[in-house]
Amino acid sequence: QVQLVESGGGLVQAGGSLNLSCAASGRTFSSDVMGWFRQAPGKGRNLVATITSDGNTGYSDSVKGRFTISRDNAKRTVYLQMNSLKPEDTAVYYCAARRVGAGAPFSSWGQGTQVTVSA
Repeated sequence: QVQLVESGGGLVQAGGSLNLSCAASGRTFSSDVMGWFRQAPGKGRNLVATITSDGNTGYSDSVKGRFTISRDNAKRTVYLQMNSLKPEDTAVYYCAARRVGAGAPFSSWGQGTQVTVSA
């Protein structure tokens, strides 16, 4: 298992920006696929963005063009730069890791960081 700790959440006005960080420890994670998920009150946990070990990224339609996922394997950290934030982005944001391989589940999770966007 890799241990993950998120930080950087907070309260921001609509149109503002936040940069979330996810620090990894434990086993080597440089080959893992990393992801950011979010869960709004009363809703399920949804995938926001992913990044492979070689930097290929993917985004949900709701954040494409506004959010950017990146990773620094030397610092063992994954980032989520969030711009042009909207009230509907309000959620607890989770970092997760999965092994490379078809069908491998996200098996390591952080505790989450709260993002609140006011109108």
